[in-house]
Amino acid sequence: MNSLVLMVVGLAMVLAGYFLYSKFLASRIYRLDEGYRTPSHEMRDGVDYVPTNKFVLWGHHFTSVAGAAPIVGPAIAVIWGWLPAFLWVTLGTVFFAGMHDMGALWASVRNKGRSMGMLSGRYIGARGRGLFLVVIFLLLLMVIAAFAVVIKNLLIATPSSVIPVWGAIAVAAVIGQMIYRWKINLLVTTVIGVVALYSLILVGDRFPVVLPDPILGMSPATFWIVALFVYAGIASLLPVWVLLQPRDYINGVQLFIGLGILYGAVLFSTPAVVAPAVNQNVPADTPSLVPLLFVTIACGAISGFHGMVSSGTSSKQLDKETDGRFVGYFGAVGEGMLALGAIIATTAGFRTVADWEAVYSSFAVNGVGAFVDGGAAIVNAGLGIPASLSATILATMAVLFAATTMDTGVRLQRFVVQEAGELAGIRINKVVGTIVVLVVAMGLVFSSGGEGDGGLLIWPLFGTTNQLLASLTLAVVAVILLRKKRNPVPVLVPLVFVLVMSIYALVVQLGTFWADQSWLLLGLDVVILVASLWVAVEAAAAMNAARKGSFDPESDEPVPSGSAAAGARGAGGNPTQEA
Repeated sequence: MNSLVLMVVGLAMVLAGYFLYSKFLASRIYRLDEGYRTPSHEMRDGVDYVPTNKFVLWGHHFTSVAGAAPIVGPAIAVIWGWLPAFLWVTLGTVFFAGMHDMGALWASVRNKGRSMGMLSGRYIGARGRGLFLVVIFLLLLMVIAAFAVVIKNLLIATPSSVIPVWGAIAVAAVIGQMIYRWKINLLVTTVIGVVALYSLILVGDRFPVVLPDPILGMSPATFWIVALFVYAGIASLLPVWVLLQPRDYINGVQLFIGLGILYGAVLFSTPAVVAPAVNQNVPADTPSLVPLLFVTIACGAISGFHGMVSSGTSSKQLDKETDGRFVGYFGAVGEGMLALGAIIATTAGFRTVADWEAVYSSFAVNGVGAFVDGGAAIVNAGLGIPASLSATILATMAVLFAATTMDTGVRLQRFVVQEAGELAGIRINKVVGTIVVLVVAMGLVFSSGGEGDGGLLIWPLFGTTNQLLASLTLAVVAVILLRKKRNPVPVLVPLVFVLVMSIYALVVQLGTFWADQSWLLLGLDVVILVASLWVAVEAAAAMNAARKGSFDPESDEPVPSGSAAAGARGAGGNPTQEA
């Protein structure tokens, strides 16, 4: 198989999803209304609720949901062969991820920018809301802690990425001022930002930064983790337009340039895919393809974390409801393109099958490392860019995405803490909420020692927890659609598939954790399984009630029998404009 074929077919599939299927969802299922007053206008505060240009918001949304996961997941999953990973990424992007992300964004916009956790209370019930928040909290804790470890490891392993990674913060701060304070044309701002960012990459490749050991009384690993958490805490408290939006936007542009470099190299070098289509000789420690493929590749096919971003930050910044198609669905398409690039880099970036098998000798493969090494080899062969610079470009891309997801995760977790406090009758301000998030996450990261590798302790549960959260998010969206008397099938089919695969995977992992005597993971697995099943049962009951009940399509509230509204509807009238 030639990698050029994979690239052309894969890109054609995900782009067709955006131009065809997303248009159907926007007009027939979600019925996006350009005239609807979005929360960014109705509740504008200049901090979290800020009307935003759809291209800038797409950059924030895309880079927040992408992170390192659409690289790591596919880079590991190709151990089963390139075909299963390719099919799940392409079909998942078109029919699962885009629909999920746009649906979560739409549902939140129609409910004053509330998060999925709070929406579950309205549409599923109070018990479901509490359990939903537990799952969300654990998922965000995994993301924040694990991505801190991933970034730390990449900064140490690729010292040439240090200057561009930290320099990007200064570039983003200037871009924010250019867009919102100085009102400079977005195209001009983008060009300046991209030139500055890639100049930093060239400088970083020329002057790699290796920290002394010790530094300020800490090891380099400890120092980087502390620095990352300090930055993430500050970034989560600042108004979104100051750093979060512009940082994510320029990173999104940078990613597409990076993907353009990788795909351009494939076009010119057309490397052969050396990995088997379906691997019949997997390493002994490799779990079964079903169901683990569908939780190993989450971001890049469908991911519950996307629903948290859609309803946590993006919905509060959406200028017009119709922008949700571009921000939500095309954000998923961008991630699918990244996952496709990861598949190509990790299956065609090796000279021989033996070289590939040497890297994929265990299921515990370093996915990011395989992506960087394989991608650098393709870029070097196709475009003649030196291997070291190619590796710097790809490593910087991976670190920047992980960092944007981490700081967005801290902001989202702060919202969760504040919402939990609200349910308990305790008012928690944003500074206190952020401190709580940082203390808990850093406690997990340093739980196994000063090097900070404790952040990966509960990572084995990320895939299943993430996919369960996606199914629960789809359950909320399905209830809303049923209340509005709209076709729920595009949501229900992915909901059932993802829920079954996720619960199946959790059960399989229970046996693994028991055999390995991993009692912490076993306990968390049980908690997540019970909470998810409980919410699923509550959601099923809510769907049944919505299917049978009579609701005002504008407010989603029950229509009293005998009321004028009910009479009008019974006679075929529509007393309110349907949402």
